[in-house]
Amino acid sequence: MLAGYMFILPSIIGIVFFFFPMLAQVVRYSFNDIYIPFGERYQLVPRGLDHFNNALFIHPTFVRTLTETIIELAWTVPLIIFFSLFMAILLNRKFPGRVFVRALFFMPVVMAVPAIQNNIIAMTEMMTAGMGTVSSDVEGSVYGFHTHVLAVMLVDFGMPSFLIGHVIDAVARLHVVLRSAGVQMIIFLAALQAIPGTMYEVAEVEGATAYETFWKVTMPMISPLILTNVIYTIVDNYINSEPVTMANNLAFGAARNFGLSSAFSLISTLAIIVVIAVSSFIISRKVFYQT
Repeated sequence: MLAGYMFILPSIIGIVFFFFPMLAQVVRYSFNDIYIPFGERYQLVPRGLDHFNNALFIHPTFVRTLTETIIELAWTVPLIIFFSLFMAILLNRKFPGRVFVRALFFMPVVMAVPAIQNNIIAMTEMMTAGMGTVSSDVEGSVYGFHTHVLAVMLVDFGMPSFLIGHVIDAVARLHVVLRSAGVQMIIFLAALQAIPGTMYEVAEVEGATAYETFWKVTMPMISPLILTNVIYTIVDNYINSEPVTMANNLAFGAARNFGLSSAFSLISTLAIIVVIAVSSFIISRKVFYQT
């Protein structure tokens, strides 16, 4: 237990001495307007619940954007969890080049480092500017894969129309899934490697099929990590979501409205906490803890 606390001690120090004071400051700002006289210290002008009323009932896009973000999480998070678990099961098998393939799937996480990501964005902008000088003869050309082609294929195969939209939506989110599944895949891979081999041997001796072994051995043993990955995935997608960007732009953009921005942040954070609490309650009822 002491070793466990030593591992999380840096996080505890960060939360107590950095996160909680900043959170208290955000709550304080949300009930005030910030006035900064020239050459003087900032002053707080009390506004009560005006900023929350503005965010929930007056602002034209915040509530809609927050609702769309939560709906998108409800669709994206299961895709990321299923994909990362599927890839972890494949990468847990022995095959030539396994280390390279593992590194390849973890590469999007490394590429998400701000310094690397900024360089990629800069290079993309340079390439886009260069493409602007290309002859207009190629402007109508089609590059990549378009989802309407897949939709036509699925219709021809006889798939029900209500399923086609979900399949297209999943394909459109494929880049998000690939980019976001690296950490979860590593966690699932560690969980799979921690399962004692004797359990699979017993299942084989008892005549269990691969399907039964997966649901009766693998899933119960990794179920605590499913809960961990779901919470991590929700938070990871939320910090890059549109409500967070709106709050950030409102505070540090031309408006400099720190009060309304703080209200945006608190409301969206509380909404995500509710999503995490509901998800944890549902999943924890199926979690198997080995004793």
